[in-house]
Amino acid sequence: MRRTGDVLGPLVTRLAAIGSLTESDIDALLALPYTLREGKPGWEIVREGDRPSQCCLILDGTFGRFKMAAQGAKQIVSYHIRGDLPDLQSCFLPAMDHTLSALTVGTVAFIPHAAIRHILEETPLLGAKLLRESFIDSSVTREWLCNVGRRSSESRIAHLICEMFTRHRAAGHVDQFTFPFGLTQVAISDSQGMSTVHVNRVLQKLKANKLISSHAKSKAITILDWEGLQAVGDFDPRYLHILH
Repeated sequence: MRRTGDVLGPLVTRLAAIGSLTESDIDALLALPYTLREGKPGWEIVREGDRPSQCCLILDGTFGRFKMAAQGAKQIVSYHIRGDLPDLQSCFLPAMDHTLSALTVGTVAFIPHAAIRHILEETPLLGAKLLRESFIDSSVTREWLCNVGRRSSESRIAHLICEMFTRHRAAGHVDQFTFPFGLTQVAISDSQGMSTVHVNRVLQKLKANKLISSHAKSKAITILDWEGLQAVGDFDPRYLHILH
């Protein structure tokens, strides 16, 4: 396992976006042991029922947590990008209650549970900052429930685009109002409770209304009217708890 360098820098960036970090905090995070792995879309990092001994830090790509209904239908319950620790809760729960899978080509760093627990036990202030990430994850889940249950289809997708832009901006992954958006219409459908045909119609409407433009080759979206898109999406970023 490698222990030095700035490979774990995305974790530092993520935690710094939701709370202050000291130099010793940064040193401790960058010193965490890890193992790198890369995968293609469909790669299942951890499956429902697994008992993992490590957490994964996303370094590149977009990943999704999902549940499968009895009839085989998939519901994506969250998206995760660079800097996220989507399975931090596996340090404390006996078994995974969902599956985490790559939606695009991606790279992750696997960090042993023992190393995470050491931080929680030996440096409780830094441990609290790690746990804050998990609490914010719950906040996002509540917002997604509201999105799927109470907003119109157009508002849902506008809200999703606003959220992904805001999160990518905090991760340093935007060029003005252009940001990576490699989600397929199938992936959007599986998260928003809509058919792929309906997803396509909504995206075309957002483009026709000059709120967004998409770039198929680079798999990116440009927001043309940020305030207008926020209004359509009923988007208030407070639930993301990003400080800057």
